[in-house]
Amino acid sequence: MTQQIGILTAGGDSPGLNAAIRGVGKAAMGHYKMHVIGFRDGFRGLMENRTMSLDGGQLSGILTTGGTILGTSRDKPHRMPVGGKILDMTDAIVGNYHDNHLDCLICLGGGGTLRNALRLKQKGLNVITLPKTIDNDVFGTDITFGFDTALGIATEAIDRLHSTAHSHHRIIVVEIMGHRAGWLALGAGIAGGADVILIPEILYDVASVAEAIRERARGGKPFSIVAVAEGANSLQDLAALDAASKKKSKRKADDTEADAAELIYAGRTLRLAQQLEKLTGLEARLTILGHLQRGGTPSAADRILATRLGTAAADLIAKKHYGVMVAAKGEETRPVKLEAAAGKVKTVPPDHPWVLSARRVGTSFGD
Repeated sequence: MTQQIGILTAGGDSPGLNAAIRGVGKAAMGHYKMHVIGFRDGFRGLMENRTMSLDGGQLSGILTTGGTILGTSRDKPHRMPVGGKILDMTDAIVGNYHDNHLDCLICLGGGGTLRNALRLKQKGLNVITLPKTIDNDVFGTDITFGFDTALGIATEAIDRLHSTAHSHHRIIVVEIMGHRAGWLALGAGIAGGADVILIPEILYDVASVAEAIRERARGGKPFSIVAVAEGANSLQDLAALDAASKKKSKRKADDTEADAAELIYAGRTLRLAQQLEKLTGLEARLTILGHLQRGGTPSAADRILATRLGTAAADLIAKKHYGVMVAAKGEETRPVKLEAAAGKVKTVPPDHPWVLSARRVGTSFGD
């Protein structure tokens, strides 16, 4: 019998999603004669049974386009807003999987999608995931599609900011995406020649950052570029969080800590710019790249990677090899069990070659 597979994209959008959908679809239909349907808007579309046929016409011309033709959402099967309530809709998703006579569901997404896919596997569904995120923090794969494109965008931004920093003798603080891992800020900082790189994996001291900038000024370079991952932590931030969490409150301790974290971390990159301006005497400006990093045409490398992973997923389905993530390992692809990757984060090791190279050329990490 013809195998029937479903595809959905979940989490934040990322360059290369359409290339991956195309890779899966063309290999599945053209090479293996499978039937392919897509579910709109992630797990919510699967729960609501909103489908679209992914025939040759739908897949034509999407290789070079950003975003996802399927749409996406951050809804979780077990915690989904429905009618003003948060409900576990896993059973509804399982029902629609079977009603559509699926042999396998392919989920394109990052760490959250991995965890959700594992939950569906534990409910007896055949699931395969493809690693997507500009943060490059999915455990078990060398690289995720979307990262290379975002890296190029962030690097170009730093390149352009150099001229302003130099002309006005300013500190330019550039906030780059990356809550839990600093791959993007680290890579863009190195490629763009940032003078300071701050990432979540290396705790920094604002005073040390300021001293690195003053040292440059003393050497005749009264300008600096500071590349900051949005999840970077300073000693001062952690001290403030610790102090706030210890204050007495009538609310629950967990709520107090969460509120304190939100208060301290909100706008912390702006505070960093203000602190550096005060400590160095140089004018500081903040640029937040935000969603600009996630949009637009995927790079050639991301198109190739997404196509490789997508076609490999079709190969695995043909072999009935389910319950895995398709990981990039060098120039090859390998199936990694969902249990081995879900719930883990691929962070930057402090002794990673990128970090060591950055230090060798004089880049400060504020530590």
